[in-house]
Formats: sequence, C-alpha cells, structure tokens
Amino acid sequence: MTAPMTPVAQTTDTPAEQAKRVNPAERVVRRVDRFQQRHPPTAFAFGVFKKFGDDRGSQLGGLIAFYGLLAFFPLTLVIVTVTGFLSHGNAHLAQQIRDSALNQFPVVGPDLNNTVKPLPGSGFGLAVGLVGLVWGALGVTQTVQYAFAEVWHVPHKSRPSFFVRVFRGLALFGLLGAGVVATVVLASLGALIGHSLLAGAAGLVGAAAVAVAMTLAVFRMLSPRTLRLTDLLPGALVGGIGWQILESIGVHLVQHQARHASQLYGTLGVVLGLISFLLIGSQLMLYAAEINAVRVDRLWPRSIVQPPLTEADRALLRSMARQEERRPEERVSVDFDGRGSS
Repeated sequence: MTAPMTPVAQTTDTPAEQAKRVNPAERVVRRVDRFQQRHPPTAFAFGVFKKFGDDRGSQLGGLIAFYGLLAFFPLTLVIVTVTGFLSHGNAHLAQQIRDSALNQFPVVGPDLNNTVKPLPGSGFGLAVGLVGLVWGALGVTQTVQYAFAEVWHVPHKSRPSFFVRVFRGLALFGLLGAGVVATVVLASLGALIGHSLLAGAAGLVGAAAVAVAMTLAVFRMLSPRTLRLTDLLPGALVGGIGWQILESIGVHLVQHQARHASQLYGTLGVVLGLISFLLIGSQLMLYAAEINAVRVDRLWPRSIVQPPLTEADRALLRSMARQEERRPEERVSVDFDGRGSS
C-alpha cells in the first residue's frame, strides 16, 4: 500500500523574513544603498562614480595619458621653436611664452624648459618637421573625442568621420594656444601690479577663470549634442578649478621634493611625474564630463546592488546597448524582466 504524499509547504515569508536570509555584508550594503538613493547629493555623486566605471573611464583615461605622453615631447619642441620665430630675437618674450606654456605641466615643465632647445634648419625643412610633429600629436585629440563619444553614449553609426575629427583636433589645438596667450597676458598684468598678495590672488583667480572658460569651450566642441552652456557649466567648473588645484599641487611637489632629488632620481621623476600628471588630469576631465552627462540625462539614483534596478539603471543600460548600433539600418532594443523592476 502506497503511503499518501505529504503536500509541499508553500513559502510565504515576508520581505523582512527574506531579508534575514541575506548575508550580513549584503544587508549592510543594501542599507547604505537605500540611504544614498534617498539623498540627492549622495545619489548624484554615486551616479557619476558608477557611470565613470560603466564607461570604462579608467581605461579611457589611461589611453589618453598614453597618447598624451607620445604627443607631449613633440609638442614641446613645437612650442619652443614657434615661440623663437614669433619673438623675432626677443629672448625675454620667447622665454616668457615658453614659461607660461610649459608651466601648465608643473611636474615636468621646469625641467623641460631648461633642456628642450629649438629645432634648427631651414624654414622649409622646419615647416615640414613641425607639420609632422603636429600631425603625430593629433592622436591625443582623436582619443579625447572617442572618450567623449563614450561618455555621451553616441551610437557608432552617428559618430563623426575621420576628417571631421581631424578638424576638431586642430580647433582644439587652437583653443589650447589661446589659453597660453591668455596665461601670458595674466602673467604680464601680475608683473605690473607687483609681487604682492593682491597680485597673487588676481593671478590665481584669472588663471582659474581661463581654465574654466577653456574647459567649457572644449566641452562645447566635443559634446555630441546641441546643449546649452548652462548644461556644460557644472562639469567645466569642476574640470577648470580641479586643473588649477592639480597645477598647484605639482608646483608644491617640484619646489619641496625635486630640488633634493639626485640626478638619476630626477631623470626618472620627470617621466613618472609626467605619466602621473597626465593620468590624473585625463581622469579629472572625464569625471567632469560625466557630471554633465549624468545631470543632463538624469542618470541618478543608481543602485549599488541589484535587483532591483532603478529607472536610471535601466535608462543607462538601454543607452549603452543602443551605442553599439553600427549601421543605419540597425536597431537595438532592450527589455527587462520582473526581477529588474524597482
């Protein structure tokens, strides 16, 4: 005789009882997650941080730093040589322009300013050499444009052509040149005021204003959408002021550490300092761009652990999927099941 089967008990645990089965570490993380989502400042900050990771910001920053390292020394030769031509034998003016340009890289600028010499040769040969150097340095602008397309999740089929990217790269160099000129003007005005607290404060405020204006112009040029300047201003403020702080830290390190280094340490320090400076600077600008993208597209609050997904999580995942469209006739769509609902 077959024994009757015992019916299987149905699970009727409440959410609180289910939460008790979660390991203690996850309970702590979920508690932190609920806190950061309920408060707009922390939700926005975490949204920027997480989007930076989703966009592979560390890898993009490293790529920009790598091409920046390859482009830096040729561009230094260009700056030194061109300033020699423009100064028409005025050594003081040429030195002032070189100081202003190379001091934008305070970790290595003082050393390069004393060692890099102008390119010799005929005018035609020099022109050909300079064109080649600038063309090679355009690689960094190509990488920066690629990084901005990733930040704004531009579909591959909608990204600009090679010649448009080259034109934008040349325009970017023009902006940097304008920034150098503005820096020289500010330095001259500071010299007229004199060496005082007022002159130092005026120079610092003026340099920060130039950095913010240049960052805003770069963001306006490289951001793929038609955006208002007010949409780009928060990131420009963070990027410009952050760059000035980074320069100040670099000057501090040079003044208090490099002077005591040995010749071997100083040579290695120039290379390592340049790599570190470019890496930190590139990631700073990418974070500034992420601030604008998160704010414009309202990509917060984001969840630390899933499920559930927030609406911002789902919007970002849809955008990242559509980014992979490579043909005009290609369409990518994304669906979520009930487990991803918030």
